[in-house]
Amino acid sequence: MKTTDTSKPAAEHAAPATARADKPLEFLSFTLGAEEYGIDIQKVQELRGYDAVTRIANAPEYIKGVVNLRGVIVPIIDMRVKFNLGTPSYDQFTVVIVLNIGGRVVGMVVDSVSDVITLTPEQIKPAPQMGSVLDTDYLIGLGTVDERMLILVDIGRLMSSDEMGLVEAIA
Repeated sequence: MKTTDTSKPAAEHAAPATARADKPLEFLSFTLGAEEYGIDIQKVQELRGYDAVTRIANAPEYIKGVVNLRGVIVPIIDMRVKFNLGTPSYDQFTVVIVLNIGGRVVGMVVDSVSDVITLTPEQIKPAPQMGSVLDTDYLIGLGTVDERMLILVDIGRLMSSDEMGLVEAIA
């Protein structure tokens, strides 16, 4: 039987969930352009088809607008625009992933959703450091399953960033 030492230094408690757990983690995989991404399945509230949104004046381009989801006003972020991956197109495959992060509901538009992938800590490699060319602060790492590689996004950190400001910073 394995025992767990709970007297870890505080810095270890601040690490992403993937670094803390020895057990497999589940990620919802989705596509943006030619790339496949993954986010923690525990942050996903529901999946919806893309519907028209109410545009908000002077909002950044990546914030498509808001929708009324059962009485809750939900901001909708287009991740293709946010990650500067070209002009988005909305079709029958376009999905809104409704997230619940720190009690705040946010929707993110992606090209398509594929499946839920279980990764062990050994299958998650750290994101390469790219200097100032690429901001890797919002990446957990790269997950590999057979021939697939997923870019694992720390969606809580991304949505609570100063730039996005959609969710209060998570302690």
